Amino acid sequence: MSLIKLSLPQTGVHLYESKHSKGAKVSNHHHDIYQILYALDGDGTIKIEGKDYEFSKDRMVLLLPSSAHSIQTKNKLTVLVLAFSNQISTLTEIGGILPFFENRSHHFVLDQFTAGLIRHLLRKMLFEQTEYDDLFKYAIPTYLIEILITLARLKMTNKYRDANEMRSDQIRDYITSHYFENIRAEDLATQFGISTRYMNGLFKAKYNITPLQYLQQVRIDRAKQLLLETDKEIVSICFEIGYETLSTFYRSFNNLVGLSPHKFRMNHYAHTLEETE
Repeated sequence: MSLIKLSLPQTGVHLYESKHSKGAKVSNHHHDIYQILYALDGDGTIKIEGKDYEFSKDRMVLLLPSSAHSIQTKNKLTVLVLAFSNQISTLTEIGGILPFFENRSHHFVLDQFTAGLIRHLLRKMLFEQTEYDDLFKYAIPTYLIEILITLARLKMTNKYRDANEMRSDQIRDYITSHYFENIRAEDLATQFGISTRYMNGLFKAKYNITPLQYLQQVRIDRAKQLLLETDKEIVSICFEIGYETLSTFYRSFNNLVGLSPHKFRMNHYAHTLEETE
């Protein structure tokens, strides 16, 4: 088994294309740095530490340093190779994410939603490698961090019993981390490659509410926190949690809490005052 050394630019990260013709074989080898391989097109087999995995469009591999691997193509295979060091000077956080992979290489089969996220991040990295401005040296490692987080979360979903359960939780997690955006049911369903009706059905089967009802809960829970823990104006809170108009915010808040945002805050102040007297 041979060691192939790769040089990295000052960012400590390099994304490049690797092309393999039909029937080609890359002999068993390893590297002294990390690699993420993304199959852009074609198909073949990748052997990692003696175990064979299918390697075709929207499949990824995380290879640790010194991890032996080889590739045998069936048809022409185009791979994007993301090579990086865990000694990136601009972002030490990478060292905190890598332990989630349990010190071993991994093979990933991406669902449509995750594949879309990964492809978007890879496109961003390719753009930043043009050194558009002086910020590229910070942007590239940042996108690497996002890719590693996405893969680490995908690894954690392997415990799910079926794809619907996994997809329901992916929808929930997406809403939880994007509640401040303008989220419509149709757009959300499109991101996950399913119909709105199907999305509502599988989400409701697990959580007993629709995704948009869950979105409303997340927003109002955040609003309650801001009302009690800050002195922000109600219009600022409305803006922060993603509502476009005060009237919509007041209506949603009153439907879930039974009070207006102002009355909710005043009741809390009154109760706190009573306790201190």
